[in-house]
Amino acid sequence: MYLPSPKILDKYADVLVKFALNSGKGVKPGEVVFLQVPESAKPLLISLQRSVLKSGAHPIIQYLPDEMSREFYELASPDQLKFFPATFMKGRVKQTDHFLMILAETNYHELEGIDPRLIMERNMVFKPYKDWRDNKENKGKLTWTIGLFPTPAMAAEAKLTLGQAWQQVIKACFLNYSDPVKKWQSVQNKSNKIRQKLNKLEIVEVNIKARDTDLNITIGQNRQWLGGGGRNIPSFEIFTSPDWRGTNGYIYFNQPLYRQGNLIKNIKLTFKNGLVVKSEAGYGEKYLQELIKTPNSDKIGEFSLTDKRFSKINKFMAETLYDENFGGPFGNTHIALGSAYKDTFNGKLNKLTSKDWENLGFNDSSVHTDIIATSDRVVTATLKSGKKIILYQNGQFQI
Repeated sequence: MYLPSPKILDKYADVLVKFALNSGKGVKPGEVVFLQVPESAKPLLISLQRSVLKSGAHPIIQYLPDEMSREFYELASPDQLKFFPATFMKGRVKQTDHFLMILAETNYHELEGIDPRLIMERNMVFKPYKDWRDNKENKGKLTWTIGLFPTPAMAAEAKLTLGQAWQQVIKACFLNYSDPVKKWQSVQNKSNKIRQKLNKLEIVEVNIKARDTDLNITIGQNRQWLGGGGRNIPSFEIFTSPDWRGTNGYIYFNQPLYRQGNLIKNIKLTFKNGLVVKSEAGYGEKYLQELIKTPNSDKIGEFSLTDKRFSKINKFMAETLYDENFGGPFGNTHIALGSAYKDTFNGKLNKLTSKDWENLGFNDSSVHTDIIATSDRVVTATLKSGKKIILYQNGQFQI
């Protein structure tokens, strides 16, 4: 079975620990890093612990056994499904400065056939944990990142060999460079220049138009565009959290969605005044509709564009982390149903109440589900002045 060399894995770990965490600056001595790693990714865990220790930080390791979720849902009583270890989870958030999670799925269909309502209810149980993390992050006291460790199951799902899947990771994360951290810093600087231009445009609304798509999204007041910053490796997307109330039209997603052991394909969503009023899928429609029934999961929480000039990803990877950063011939557009990113507010986050967030149109939900389109599309922006400009075309920003 293919496995990158220890040198490549050490470079990968350094990108995650010494670049991605702490918003692109790397961890500091004395900080606590929570490493959440599946057993199938143990070779990378060894490199991650080494990188954390060499940085003078403290690793806490959660080593996750593979394929135990299905039996939980098959055996758990209603009380067990609703159990939330509040003291334990709150302590984890309080103790941790940085969260680092590795994706290494070994069964993409593990939960197929499980009642989707049980999965959604379980997600809701852990909403307080998400809120605690978000609140600490919004105060500037916590950062996180996610990386991918390709497995034979992932490669097979994407119709790649394991070696081909790893080559996508190596190219996307610049692990073929002598100093990938330095390369990431350079790419982030280029991405920041586009973000700065976007934030000066005073965009009121965007329209996404493609063969099967005609969607209008209101950006909203006091918004800023974000990108990079270490959240997710790789991350080439530039995104904002719009005012969900101004979403109208329809959008088709040509990329499959893998969500908690379920596969959904050929998704089409229709919005009216911010709400999903029609959801269709060529496969997995029942799960999609249950997902949308989750409170506030029928509203948009993110709008994102990836510029093909940055991303080296040119293969479908069957993992949202990579597919939402797809470069290819036309880049990609993705939206997320569910929770918004509050750090896209361009003021002081700690000054706003929950009512303020609601009035600004920032969606709040227990889920955040990215859905991706890589088809050719044109994104037109309407500016505060009333002028319309082509913002994105042929897979790249036009500003």
